[in-house]
Amino acid sequence: MPKLLVVDDEIDVREFAKNFFKRRKLDVFVAATGEEAIEIIDKERPDLMLLDVRLGQIDGIEILRRLRAKGNNTPVIMVSGINDIDIINESKQLGVLDYVHKPLILDELEKIVLAKLLK
Repeated sequence: MPKLLVVDDEIDVREFAKNFFKRRKLDVFVAATGEEAIEIIDKERPDLMLLDVRLGQIDGIEILRRLRAKGNNTPVIMVSGINDIDIINESKQLGVLDYVHKPLILDELEKIVLAKLLK
């Protein structure tokens, strides 16, 4: 079963995405912080990560930097409520697959996630 990690500081987003994708037969893990996300990535080796840009102490971009520096190439879809061209460009330089804006449109998100996981 494909593994998906959802990293978001908003509990409602995490739980909604978790339930939504579990119904689509994915093994879903959730993290509220960057530290928690890195631990889960190291332990579970997800096939794909939905990563919020704005988190607490460690933001999504810093998580990406740390993963890439360790040679971890976990596929990532960035999720954000902000439309900052610098963040989008840096995300692309760090190898993200896609960049999805909040509020999330579930049909769109489902197509993107399933297309990446079920290649």
